[in-house]
Amino acid sequence: MTSANGSAQTLQPAAALAQSTRRFPGESAQYRTARNAMLAEEIELRRHIERVAAQRRALPPGGEVPQDYRFDGEHGPATLSQIFGDHDTLITYNWMFGPTRERPCPMCTSLLSAFDGAMPDLLQRVAFAVIARGPIERLVAFKKERGWRHLRLYSSGGNSFNRDYANEDPDAGDNPAFNVFTRSGSTLRHAWGDEMGPQTSDPGQDPRGAPDPMPLWTLLDLTPGGRGSDWYPKLEYAAVPT
Repeated sequence: MTSANGSAQTLQPAAALAQSTRRFPGESAQYRTARNAMLAEEIELRRHIERVAAQRRALPPGGEVPQDYRFDGEHGPATLSQIFGDHDTLITYNWMFGPTRERPCPMCTSLLSAFDGAMPDLLQRVAFAVIARGPIERLVAFKKERGWRHLRLYSSGGNSFNRDYANEDPDAGDNPAFNVFTRSGSTLRHAWGDEMGPQTSDPGQDPRGAPDPMPLWTLLDLTPGGRGSDWYPKLEYAAVPT
């Protein structure tokens, strides 16, 4: 395996690392045997995630961005190059809140609510922009309604960004999409874009990326009931459990 700094490492077998000395009150021998076996799989999963991340970092340079897209931002017009700010890397998320939607996608909104809390940390390393085709006034109004504090919103209603980088047909609705761009001097390049969707999903599973970017599902996957198959986030609830 190659480490984050590029050096080769010899790793101990996961099964050898998985002999946990932890014990919880009342656990059985059968539970411990099964838990240690699963711990080995969790270690292998962590290693596989790192291998994929290393492959992603090692991708050849992506295509040069065809134009310096102009967006409507919360504080006026902004080009893609300006959205980078002082950073050389920009992550964008295409929010499903196009001009024909009365309300935004609940799944996108749940994801962005989680990201809002992480923004002060994330923005130390990279720039991050939330992009939707709806008018900027509607995007900002919902941001205030939701209580988002740190997300930076941009409307792409006047350009082809969504078509070019979210594989979106303006006449067929919205698509969610993650993209990563880099800047070197005056040159902007596309570094990575998510390409997992309905066409890559396994039987019985909802389309999602790997690893899943939604903290909601990651936490539910830790529980005996899992994420289930008959529940999705909503924009609001009658009462929030405490």
